[in-house]
Amino acid sequence: MIENPGFFYTVMAFILVIGPLVFVHELGHYLAGRVFGVKADEFSIGFGREIFGVTDKRGTRWKFGWMPLGGYVKFAGDMDASSKPDPDWLALPAEERERTFQAKPIWQRAIIVAAGPVTNFLVAIAILMGFALSFGELRTPAVVGSIEAGSPAQAAGLKSGDRIVALGGRSVDSFEDMVRFIQIRPGQQVRVDFVRGTAPQAIDLTVGTHIERDRFGNQPKIGRMGIGRTSAALVPVGVLEAPGVAIRQTGSILRMMGDVIGQIISGRRSVKELGGPLSIAKVSGEQMAIGTASFVFLIALVSINLGFINLLPVPVLDGGHLLFYAIEAIRRRPLEPQVQEWAFRGGLAAVLALMVLVTFNDLGSFGLWTQLGNRLAGLIG
Repeated sequence: MIENPGFFYTVMAFILVIGPLVFVHELGHYLAGRVFGVKADEFSIGFGREIFGVTDKRGTRWKFGWMPLGGYVKFAGDMDASSKPDPDWLALPAEERERTFQAKPIWQRAIIVAAGPVTNFLVAIAILMGFALSFGELRTPAVVGSIEAGSPAQAAGLKSGDRIVALGGRSVDSFEDMVRFIQIRPGQQVRVDFVRGTAPQAIDLTVGTHIERDRFGNQPKIGRMGIGRTSAALVPVGVLEAPGVAIRQTGSILRMMGDVIGQIISGRRSVKELGGPLSIAKVSGEQMAIGTASFVFLIALVSINLGFINLLPVPVLDGGHLLFYAIEAIRRRPLEPQVQEWAFRGGLAAVLALMVLVTFNDLGSFGLWTQLGNRLAGLIG
């Protein structure tokens, strides 16, 4: 039986995920700006027309926009919410000019821009630390235990007791490393380096595709080799050890995200698998329905995702600004205004095109296009 969390439950879960994460992201920018003496004109959660807002004693307008799909901090010296430089900032009085974002040295501007994604990573690390302290860490050796009959592992000739040392040229230290690597590569051929006894060996293995159906009707394709663990060891994690565990887990998740994007760019994974706000809302409702632990873990994943996406070198995103600053540091002068203008336009067009694509995919995953096609076929018939 397929369960549905319901529309209002899903909307509430989505707001509880995105709202706080957008806030802490922008708060990172804001606090870093405060440290370096930059005045913030606006701090907005959401885009578009203001629904509600207040102005503090520093002259910052704290407000909510009607479209809750992001946020921004507009510093003095910015032309708009994308932090595009305002050419008129040089004409301001000296005291005001000193408090603009553009007046600060490159390294300070870079820190202010990077503070948003870094804050998202810190939130995720804090959550993962809490999980490590509460539940411990699963540490299973990368050794083949059982082998499923007819599985890719059996077909490739792997045997119980083989110790996997690398997959696709990437070293693995635990069974969990293997799972993370394989599950995002269904149907792909992977080189497996392993040790049998004392002899190093290598084989090529085609990862199997396993379709899992959960209680919400989702049917993701998961890569499987068909091997079982030798033994699962859940090891307690102490306070001093927890940060390292959380940082390693965050790094593993970031690597998986980078791998998936690389697969999409190379054509090994369909762009149809890209999801957007509607997919996040759907998953938020489902994870909240499962339980608090699942929901909080989702917040950590989305926080890492926000930090990762914002660091991509696309103008209008934080990574695009950091790219401009790197070029400015090398050239010892900023890019020409017209170059920045066209770069921002191109970046905005790319982001909007991506939003249209992921929304189209989201609606397709909800069955909208199939239903419309069936209705159209019925009308024609």
